[in-house]
Amino acid sequence: MPRATSGRFSRTHQPSIKSAAASSSSKNHSANEGTSTGVRNPIFNTERFGQHILKNPQIAQTIVDKANLRPTDKVLEVGPGTGNLTVKILEKAKNVTAVEMDPRMAAELTKRVQGKPEQRKLDIIIGDFVKADLPYFDVCISNTPYQISSPLVFRLLSHRPIFRVAILMFQREFAMRLVAQPGTELWSRLSANVQLYSKVDLVMHVGKNNFRPAPQVESSVVRLVPLDPPPPIKFEEFDGLGRIIFSRRNKMVHATFMAKGVIEMLEQNWRTWCSTQNKMVDDNTNMKAKVEEVLSSSGYSEQRAAKMTLDDLLK
Repeated sequence: MPRATSGRFSRTHQPSIKSAAASSSSKNHSANEGTSTGVRNPIFNTERFGQHILKNPQIAQTIVDKANLRPTDKVLEVGPGTGNLTVKILEKAKNVTAVEMDPRMAAELTKRVQGKPEQRKLDIIIGDFVKADLPYFDVCISNTPYQISSPLVFRLLSHRPIFRVAILMFQREFAMRLVAQPGTELWSRLSANVQLYSKVDLVMHVGKNNFRPAPQVESSVVRLVPLDPPPPIKFEEFDGLGRIIFSRRNKMVHATFMAKGVIEMLEQNWRTWCSTQNKMVDDNTNMKAKVEEVLSSSGYSEQRAAKMTLDDLLK
């Protein structure tokens, strides 16, 4: 796995004040309303990383409390920012590894614990969480930068050894898709994939005014507990099924599978599988008939993905 990057940011990366002012004045006024308050973080341009600093200490404390930390726990924190959550985690955990993309944020966090007992308990990785080499951890806590929400979830679920629990803050729509149930409007491929490997539930909603700068959307916190042991299912195969049937979630499963592109893909995949298994391939094989036979025998031909449970999908 590639190592985390640690490129530094300096003034040379930024446009001059005059050019920045000129370009901003030429833009439509609505561009200045990138946040609901119209006010940017005065110290860091955190929006470039999709990051919004949690400023409400009560919510920060609730998030840490929901993790039920033990004195022996090693905690992974993603996107610590200036450390509002980090300092509360350090009070209860044995060790915290914080993964931060912005070196300026990392420097601010380092300064915050400098000379204090907590300094020995904090390790900071500067770089991209998706690419970083992660240490062992028992608990993950994250005020997640919005653009890495999905990669973060699946990186955590594929991490070994399996951790105990994760308390994660996401954009509300994404969080509600994680906890969605079959038959609801938000039940999707994401819901099925995550719930196949974990138990996930909603902890609380968090209003946009609890962040600096305030995002345009509301947020929610979820608790994610990986299933241990995980189900003996190849993720690629289960996700491949999801890609097909959730592409048209309100259509009958039979109609979705009978689409020309789907049949061609299945036949190509089947021929590849046969070659890896040293099986003879009959050139006269009718893939469409094969698929119809499977759908008919399973009893799901007339079902719709929007209403199929995890057990249905697994069958």
